[in-house]
Amino acid sequence: MNQYVTFIQDVLITIHANIRELKERRSFADPEELTHIEAKLLAYTEMLSILRSSADDAGLDREELGL
Repeated sequence: MNQYVTFIQDVLITIHANIRELKERRSFADPEELTHIEAKLLAYTEMLSILRSSADDAGLDREELGL
């Protein structure tokens, strides 16, 4: 596996871990924190969409990248 694939997979692991953590925190967050959590979840979801779209545009294998 080349270093670029390893890099992207590491970034994706971090994004998915952050999403899981935020979803767990969402269940017991106060209203003010909930707004912040929802905004971060939207941002992470958008980042994943961008990575998928960019991979498709570049002809990269989503599965190999972990997308």
